[in-house]
Amino acid sequence: MNTNYAGFWKRVGAYLLDVIILNIFMMIVFLIFGIVMGVKGEGIRAVETVANGGIIYLAQLILYWIYHAVMESSGKQATLGKMAVGIKVTSIDGERIGFLQASGRYFGQIISVLTLGFGYLMVAFTERKQALHDIMAGCLVLEKEAYVESDEIDSI
Repeated sequence: MNTNYAGFWKRVGAYLLDVIILNIFMMIVFLIFGIVMGVKGEGIRAVETVANGGIIYLAQLILYWIYHAVMESSGKQATLGKMAVGIKVTSIDGERIGFLQASGRYFGQIISVLTLGFGYLMVAFTERKQALHDIMAGCLVLEKEAYVESDEIDSI
């Protein structure tokens, strides 16, 4: 079995694409929210209340978590950003991960951040190119074509 681990820069590219996608989605949602509240005559005050109350940050945290956990535990095993750069998330055994494992991986990034980013930089230095949150969750990030079954090789 040939395993190609996803490198640091591909992962950064996927992350940036996901941030762009999710922020556009959030802007659209809050724009619609503002328009709806504006129609009711409470637009500016409602948006300010939401922003000042930290609801935007809570909504963003929940959206990012659900997006990553659902997408990475789906049949695609990848977020839209990961799909775009050709990488996917698997278990240590190369199998699809479940929602809870994907959630653990997502929230494990808090530790990667708290280490002043070293948890992310570990990708460049670990044998299987794992970040700290990957190790904690028992995950790998692989090139999409990383696994070639031996039966497929025999048929070539």
